[in-house]
Amino acid sequence: MSMLDGAIVLIAVALALVAAATRRVGPRAIAAVGAMLLVACFVQVWREGFHWQYAAIYALLAGLMVLAWRRSRPPPQGVLAGLGRFGVAGLAMGALLAWSFLPVPELPAPSGPYAVGSQVFRWIDPDRDEPATDDPHDHRNVVVQAWYPAEPGEGARVRYIDGLGRLPSWVSLIPGLVMQRYDRIDTHARIDAPVATQRARWPVVLFSPGYGASRAFYSGLLADLASRGFVVLALDHPREAPVVELADGRLATPIERFLPDDPDRTHYMSAQQAVRAADLRYVADRVGRPDAFGARLSPRLDPQRIAAIGHSFGGASAVEAAMGDARIRAVANLDGTLYGRAATDPMPVPFLLLESDHRETRHSQNYLQGNLALVHHLRAGGYRYQIAGANHYSFTDVPLYLSAPARFAITVLIGGSRGPARSQAASNDVLAAFLQGPLLDAPGDVDAAAARHSGLVGGAMPATQH
Repeated sequence: MSMLDGAIVLIAVALALVAAATRRVGPRAIAAVGAMLLVACFVQVWREGFHWQYAAIYALLAGLMVLAWRRSRPPPQGVLAGLGRFGVAGLAMGALLAWSFLPVPELPAPSGPYAVGSQVFRWIDPDRDEPATDDPHDHRNVVVQAWYPAEPGEGARVRYIDGLGRLPSWVSLIPGLVMQRYDRIDTHARIDAPVATQRARWPVVLFSPGYGASRAFYSGLLADLASRGFVVLALDHPREAPVVELADGRLATPIERFLPDDPDRTHYMSAQQAVRAADLRYVADRVGRPDAFGARLSPRLDPQRIAAIGHSFGGASAVEAAMGDARIRAVANLDGTLYGRAATDPMPVPFLLLESDHRETRHSQNYLQGNLALVHHLRAGGYRYQIAGANHYSFTDVPLYLSAPARFAITVLIGGSRGPARSQAASNDVLAAFLQGPLLDAPGDVDAAAARHSGLVGGAMPATQH
């Protein structure tokens, strides 16, 4: 929200509520302030264009003008006396509700020393069928967005999410209408920018998003990691992500096939986790291949230095991928419940478990038991930290889709008072320090990285015996 946006909303709502609560605000004052706000609205539309959240403000300003006109007339009697005040108060609440969803969210700027470039790659794996459909000719699509260290310069901004302009009615739990202007989000990355030259080859981090989540929801986190010197290959998992543009240009939306004898969906999630792990291994296969990521980026990826990380179900998928692929040298799970072999098999490489505040997220027994079992089967040791004041969604951009007042209201209900920017700063500091050892042969001080942020509790975990 721009300063002009915020000023219009706050002044209009405050005037409406005060005018509704008392008759001491005269018609001339209401009309004068309302007229100034209308002029500000014209400037706003001229600068930023129209979007649907403005309609609620226009309705409120119209209501204020009607209230000013009525107060300049003889006072109404009976029920009519309260209609104007209650109507304006209702319009004020509607305006606040509309402005809970920002037309153009602002992502935190990357904190690393490098500029960020990005490209999207859409492939078809001819060796795998698409498990979500019955079409024998429907092969598995794998969609990857590369975020990488780039040379400074100008260029076209990377689009935030697939399918803008033709989104479905709902994207996860977010109305597609809310995302109308997300093409204006500054992702802090340029399309196809030249790769930074400070290293001949850059270490690679595979990233898997949460269940039913788009890779776009993590753009702040991904751009920040890229700015620190990692090439992050962020996947969308088609037919599970809310919207994915496939290799042929079609938009794929979720298809879920729950089984009647699987009431807690454990078997379904285990099967989906295996599909995701295969997606991650497919991308790892392409690292190091000539031109798989284009002539500019392909030769700059180091196939000997690959890690896998993910949030929620993506963290579980990264764990399973590492258990079946010796090329993956480190794994990080951000708040993910483990299924299938991820909850039972030993972890062969260094492991990081980064958790939201247990008091706010209230993790399930499956989460607690699965991660405890994994911690007891670490063959190369690792780290575990809990971030106070962070909830499960604090690792994503999603809280930034809401205005500050709406974010405050949400934190009262489900936690996350630390906020997404501070949570991402803490998690990325710890992630970068953790990845330095396995990927850069320059062990970072993970404990020192955690100590720079208040409220991080945890530390190193020892390796267990074979």
